[in-house]
Amino acid sequence: MRLSRFTACRIAFTLAAVGCASARPSTPVFVMGAAGAIARARADSLRYPYTQADVDFMRGMIHHHAQAIRISRWAPTHGASASVQRLTARIINAQSDEITLMQTWLADRNQITPNVDSTGQLTENHDMPAMTGHVMVAMPGMRDMAVMPGMLNDAQMKELDAARGTTYDRLFLTYMMQHHRGAVAMVKTLFSSQGAGQDESVFKFASDVEVDQSTEIRRMLSMMLEMGFAPPPS
Repeated sequence: MRLSRFTACRIAFTLAAVGCASARPSTPVFVMGAAGAIARARADSLRYPYTQADVDFMRGMIHHHAQAIRISRWAPTHGASASVQRLTARIINAQSDEITLMQTWLADRNQITPNVDSTGQLTENHDMPAMTGHVMVAMPGMRDMAVMPGMLNDAQMKELDAARGTTYDRLFLTYMMQHHRGAVAMVKTLFSSQGAGQDESVFKFASDVEVDQSTEIRRMLSMMLEMGFAPPPS
């Protein structure tokens, strides 16, 4: 039996549609709960572009936060006042959570990830060189961040560790203001880098760092004045 041209076209179109439908991938399973939400957030984040400057910022800020946690943990054993101990507790809690966020972001992108223990010490990682004071030596992928702004050098660390009571309070507030200003400077460097800060997670985190640490600088300045200490120069 000879088919009309119209009938033949309809058959060809139907067969093509069936073929396309069979080749279409199955709909992904929607996972409920926290695990599903985390998986979807990671998938969404990975769709945004990121640059080496983003990687350098996240990796460098882990080191920056680690030192802040380390000196904050000295407060109870160094005779810090109650108000300084409350401040250090907030710093430890907030920056520990942020370190986890940064480590996850780096790991999701198969980037070298610094390890930090609960005391703020950088732990053994065969892929990472050791870091002393505020100098980061020959870290793979780090660009122009051998010295990160605001971090305490060896002499400042020793001075703070040797201080007790009100002397510790004064030095801690002085050096933590320096530390926070350095973090804000790192954010400004990130956002001034070509193409950096476009990743949603990096943008939100860096923006939060700038706002939160600028707010804490003002809080520490007020604390110094209330304690009768001369504030450090900006």
